[in-house]
Amino acid sequence: MFTKKLLTVVTSCLLVACATSPTGRSQIAFMPDAEMNQMGMQAFGELKKTKAVSRNTRYKNFVNCIANHIIRQVGGKWEVVVFEDKSLNAFALPGNKIGVHTGLVNMVDNQHQLAAVIGHEVGHVMAKHSNERMSQETALKQGMGILGAVVAPQTAIGQLGMSALGIGAQYGILLPYSRDHESESDVIGLDLMAKAGFDPRQSTVLWQKMSRASQGQQPPEFMSTHPAHDTRIQELNSNMPQAMQKYQQAQAAGKRPNCRK
Repeated sequence: MFTKKLLTVVTSCLLVACATSPTGRSQIAFMPDAEMNQMGMQAFGELKKTKAVSRNTRYKNFVNCIANHIIRQVGGKWEVVVFEDKSLNAFALPGNKIGVHTGLVNMVDNQHQLAAVIGHEVGHVMAKHSNERMSQETALKQGMGILGAVVAPQTAIGQLGMSALGIGAQYGILLPYSRDHESESDVIGLDLMAKAGFDPRQSTVLWQKMSRASQGQQPPEFMSTHPAHDTRIQELNSNMPQAMQKYQQAQAAGKRPNCRK
């Protein structure tokens, strides 16, 4: 009974709303922004030392052109780097850092599809998902430490119970939040690309391409930090009417990006 009550307290602490994301979602994010930015900049600096930076001028111009249109919607000074890597990946880090892999540049058909990815990654930074993720993990570890000290499992069965509790926390708390982050970034990214004048309809085309490229290798949704491709496409389509309205407004205002690969 005591264990159950303690778990309830720990879970309640994890659910306390300390901040609000750009979409209005309550979130717990108690790490200092300056510290998160410093970690992001340090990690990005290490990546530039350990990963090959692309020298392909055409790719760099293409990526920077798209990123600059997206960045204008959020403001601030950002660093954008194209990495020589065949994987279909891009990322953004606290401290306003954007990295794009050449494999992704190769895969996309047009500026709109890459804008969907860059907008999505910038969305993670805008919503402080790294802060939220670290805050969740910190709170969870503290809670598990308290529970372990109180219960003090010494037997093999007791230790197995603590292990199972850890697995339950992983799939019941951390991964679902991560899927929420991905879905939220999709919505933010859709909004950003539309406001910048990129066609939001190409976001669903992109994820259809991603689905084909994965060749069915994506893990089951409940064990994944990313929504299933079909789920992602459905959620994008549900937000498409608003995005199309913003896209048409951007076009009418003269926002017509012309970034060519």
